[in-house]
Amino acid sequence: MKLLLANPRGFCAGVDRAIEIVERALELFGAPIYVRHEVVHNRFVVDGLRAKGAVFVEELEQVPSGATVIFSAHGVSAAVESEAKERGLSVFDATCPLVTKVHMEVKRYATEGRDVLLIGHYGHPEVEGTMGRFDSQHGGQIHLVETVSQVEQLQVGRPDSLAFVSQTTLSVDDTREIIEALQQRFPTISAPNKGDICYATQNRQDAVKQLAEQVQLLLVVGAANSSNSNRLRELGERRGCEAHLVARASDIDPQWLQGIDAVGVTAGASAPEILVREVVERLQSLGAHQEEELEGIHESTRFSLPQALRPMRPNAQGQWRPVA
Repeated sequence: MKLLLANPRGFCAGVDRAIEIVERALELFGAPIYVRHEVVHNRFVVDGLRAKGAVFVEELEQVPSGATVIFSAHGVSAAVESEAKERGLSVFDATCPLVTKVHMEVKRYATEGRDVLLIGHYGHPEVEGTMGRFDSQHGGQIHLVETVSQVEQLQVGRPDSLAFVSQTTLSVDDTREIIEALQQRFPTISAPNKGDICYATQNRQDAVKQLAEQVQLLLVVGAANSSNSNRLRELGERRGCEAHLVARASDIDPQWLQGIDAVGVTAGASAPEILVREVVERLQSLGAHQEEELEGIHESTRFSLPQALRPMRPNAQGQWRPVA
C-alpha cells in the first residue's frame, strides 16, 4: 500500500503567528496568560499551550481585571475589543492578518451605507467576529449567506449598493456557486479583491485535488470543529475518495485500509506536523510503505508578531530595537 503526502499541508502563517504570540507572551510575562476562545482549532495545540500556562476562556468576563488576554486567530467583534479596553485588560491580538483585512473591508462598506453579504458558516467564530465589525449606524446591514437558496430569499434595502465578503477558511471552489448566484441576482454587487482569498485554504485544497487522483483513501488530520479541515475531507469525497477526518492516529480504523492500494494524508491549517507523522507511523504499522511527498506550492508567507512581543536586538548604534 502506497502512502502519499499532500503538499502543502498543516500550519499556515496565521496559525504559526497565533501560537507564537501565546508562547512569547508566556515567556515575557509569565503564566497565566488568558486566551479568548481556542487560539486555533486543534486540541493538541491548545492542550500544549495550556500545559505552559495559557488559560482558555470563552468570554472576557472570565478574565480577571488587569490580566493579559490574547484574541484568537479567528478574530473578535468590535464589542469584544471595546469591552477589553473598558476593563483595562492588556491585549495582544492574534487575529490572522487576512481576517483583519476582511474586517477592514466590512467596516469600510458599513461607512458607505452599503448592505454586506458575508458568505460563511453560522456559529463559526470568524463569522461572529466579522459580523460584529459591521456598524449599522450609516443605514446598511450585514447578512450571512450559507447556501444558494438563501441568496434567492435575501431581502436587502439597497440592491444597487451591495458588496460581499467571505469567511477566509472558504476557498474559491467553496464559494463559487454562491458568488455566481449573487452576481446573477445582483449584477452590480461589489466583489472583494482576489488577493483577499486565503492562500493557505486554496493551496491545501488544490493539493488534495492532486492527491485524490492517486489514492483511494484520504485521511485529513484535523479537528472536528476546524472549518478548513472539514472542507478538505468533503473535497476528497467529491473527488471519489473514501475520506475521513482524524484528530489523532488512534482514530484510524484498520478496516478502512482493507483492499486499499494507495492512501493519502493531508492536514488542515491548524494541525501540526507532529500529528501527521503520528498518522504516518500508524499507517506504516498497518502495512503502508513507499512514503512519498507530492510536489506542491512552496509557501513563504510569514506574518510578523506584535511589536511588544518581538525579540530585541541592538542596531549599529547600539540601540535595542524589535526584530522585524
